[in-house]
Amino acid sequence: MMRTRPLKVALLGCGVVGSEVARIMTTHADDLAARIGAPVELAGVAVRRPSKVREGIDPALVTTDATALVKRGDIDVVVEVIGGIEPARALITTAFEHGASVVSANKALLAQDGAALHAAAVEHGRDLYYEAAVAGAIPLIRPLRESLAGDKVNRVLGIVNGTTNFILDKMDSTGAGYQEALDEATALGYAEADPTADVEGFDAAAKAAILAGIAFHTRVRLDDVYREGMTEVTAADFASAKAMGCTIKLLAICERAADGGSVTARVHPAMIPLDHPLASVRGAYNAVFVEAEAAGQLMFYGPGAGGSPTASAVLGDLVAVCRNRLAGATGPGESAYTRLPVSSMGEVVTRYHISLDVADKPGVLAQVATVFAEHGVSIDTVRQQSRNSGGGDAVGFQEGGEASLVVVTHRAADAALTGTVEALRKLDTVRGVASIMRVEGE
Repeated sequence: MMRTRPLKVALLGCGVVGSEVARIMTTHADDLAARIGAPVELAGVAVRRPSKVREGIDPALVTTDATALVKRGDIDVVVEVIGGIEPARALITTAFEHGASVVSANKALLAQDGAALHAAAVEHGRDLYYEAAVAGAIPLIRPLRESLAGDKVNRVLGIVNGTTNFILDKMDSTGAGYQEALDEATALGYAEADPTADVEGFDAAAKAAILAGIAFHTRVRLDDVYREGMTEVTAADFASAKAMGCTIKLLAICERAADGGSVTARVHPAMIPLDHPLASVRGAYNAVFVEAEAAGQLMFYGPGAGGSPTASAVLGDLVAVCRNRLAGATGPGESAYTRLPVSSMGEVVTRYHISLDVADKPGVLAQVATVFAEHGVSIDTVRQQSRNSGGGDAVGFQEGGEASLVVVTHRAADAALTGTVEALRKLDTVRGVASIMRVEGE
């Protein structure tokens, strides 16, 4: 039997995502009520510019006083889609204090202060759900937190930013340079006017922190995530990747150490084999590859951003939280029971692809190989090409000329690989380190 008194929802933010949430709540009201067991009512919408026309939203619901809205006492669920740290953090905490559960899409806040927010939710007996914070419409957090709760997740490898994937895909498929691909992404609306958060990996790093915390049942903050952007990736890097049967993606990688005693979380561009499922993810799509002990390899794929996809995830959380509200219960909260330490990037074991500009003369390869050996890094393959010979691998040397030397290593600690590169830069015969990229997914 359906309850007649509606559950009241306060919406904080009415931009691209918030307006779509409001639209779906209105147009799908009957379906939502049937799924929940009670009607849901949009009780207020907090915005910064009240004079803006918002189609389908009663102007009487609009307010600039978000704090007063969440303090009303009759609000059952607060949906926070304003983003940023403050005032979102204070508003969410206030919502808990005044009896409301919270649905959020705020990856930056959750990555920075997720533990404190979860503690506040538990203290007040309320829910904190945030499926939309990581990969838009893709169901990911709930499967990790609930469906795989009885399994042991060892690795999460993902493309979690659509803007960067669009740019890298364009560079790969058309041969475009970074700036040209970025300009196209901006023109199509995939990139912001200031794309720094995306292309420098900040957005993906926040998502990696959230994923690592859920997957490994430990606390991982944004500051724990190693981050590199992808602005230095070049057409030459893609050519080298293709020669290896790879492509290049900006990856969020969360791993449990082989001994199970620590975890790592990192974001950086990497070469990935063309036969890996993530290599075929095109355009602005997201995909996350999960490796679990019992379930094996799982792939989650779909649109990772945009108003409608993100609103879909928000509404899914809203339905779950409202059901919990009717049942007088709360859903699964933070499960950070392992308290595993987060290892530094230097302890990560990986492979490197290194491109060097060297003097074209005998003995250079031997010098380079010696540096790798001194740092305990084993070389897998080497390719040397003279720039004076007009193409092809060098078979002789021309004094005073230059050559390109490409070295692919076996797996080694990242600190050893970094030390190797630093030592190579000091060689008189090495005129420059043209490119350094990790190789993942093998």
